[in-house]
Amino acid sequence: MSSNKNTVSAQSKHHPAKHVEEEHKLFTKENYKWMVIGLIIMTIGFFLMVGGKSADPNVFNDNEIYSFRRITLAPFLIVGGLVVEIYAIMKKQK
Repeated sequence: MSSNKNTVSAQSKHHPAKHVEEEHKLFTKENYKWMVIGLIIMTIGFFLMVGGKSADPNVFNDNEIYSFRRITLAPFLIVGGLVVEIYAIMKKQK
C-alpha cells in the first residue's frame, strides 16, 4: 500500500507544477504571432512613408511629398499595426 501511495504522490508532484507553469505564462505562441504581424504591418507603413527627396534641393515637388501613399496609407497602416499590437497583448489564452 505504501508503494502505491508513493507513486501517486510522485505523479501529483510533477503534474501540478507543469500546470501551474502553463497558467503563469504571460503570452502564448498565438500572442507572439499577432505581435509579429503587428510589427510587420507597422514596418510596411514606415517604409511607405520613406522617400520624397528631390534630386534638386531648389525644387519642391509637393506631389512626391504629399502623395496618398505617404499622407494617408502609411499612417493608417501604422495605426492598424498598433491596434493589432494592442489586440495581441490583451488576447487571453483559452
